[in-house]
Amino acid sequence: MSSRDDKVPKIMKQGRVAPWLYVAPALIVMSFFIVYPMVSTVLLSFRNADSTLPATAACIAGEPCWGIFENYRYALTSPIMLTAFRNNLLWILLMVSGTVAMGLLIAVLADRVRYERFAKAIIFLPMAISFVGAGVIWKFMYDYGSGKIQIGLLNAILKTVGVSAVSWLTQPGINNLALILVGIWMWTGFSMTILAAALRGVPTEIVEAARVDGATEWHVFWRIIVPVIMPTIAVVITTMVINVLKIFDIVYVMTGGNYGTEVIANRMYVEMYNSFQSGRATAIAVVLILVIIPAMIYNIRRFQEQEAIR
Repeated sequence: MSSRDDKVPKIMKQGRVAPWLYVAPALIVMSFFIVYPMVSTVLLSFRNADSTLPATAACIAGEPCWGIFENYRYALTSPIMLTAFRNNLLWILLMVSGTVAMGLLIAVLADRVRYERFAKAIIFLPMAISFVGAGVIWKFMYDYGSGKIQIGLLNAILKTVGVSAVSWLTQPGINNLALILVGIWMWTGFSMTILAAALRGVPTEIVEAARVDGATEWHVFWRIIVPVIMPTIAVVITTMVINVLKIFDIVYVMTGGNYGTEVIANRMYVEMYNSFQSGRATAIAVVLILVIIPAMIYNIRRFQEQEAIR
């Protein structure tokens, strides 16, 4: 009996230690590639490019200064960053609503055509193109020439119908909408694929019962189909919000953030690699992470709720 009693604590101790041995490699990798860069980024955001604390010259000159939070003052209050925040908000409002609406519309209509798979493949095709490639393609589409000859497709069409050519990428008020259109063109296929899968999960019995009771297709869609797939729509919306907040490639390739098209991620790149202001760049990165975190938390909770229902 005594020998067995001696083995029990050893077994219990082994049961407590063994799980940590299994997860130790993953914890080490995460600490090296996630935790350490995150902590390093936060610490770097309080310093200048020369590793000193943010300059106090602004305070001495009587200008607004937040001390060691000077980089965050720039990230939150500078005119160029306010423009970036405004443009990101515009991207969220137009691109997210545009991709979700178009994706849902195409997902519903594609189920009613004979060549459903071919139609969905065509819509999804832009997702196979890199963002840089899409930016280059659409930059040629929007090309503006000051002469009579227009090599840009859109301006060539306008010239054909007798309308003056438009400088799509340099004219304020139009250029942001032109860039957002590229984003919608690329991400509609993603929304369509996810929402089409959700539509397949709508019980046909409920839909047929509503039609038998005299409900029109409009009422069936808004009062039955949409409420059933609403959790999936919410996940698509939050995923698109996260993607839009990180938007960079399209803006960088097509305008470089000029002409009032600056966005948060592009400004972070410019501060880091063009202005060599690593402190400002990392402060912008921290602000971007803090903005994205609520959407990520909401997305995770929606996934957990769906898994709980299943």
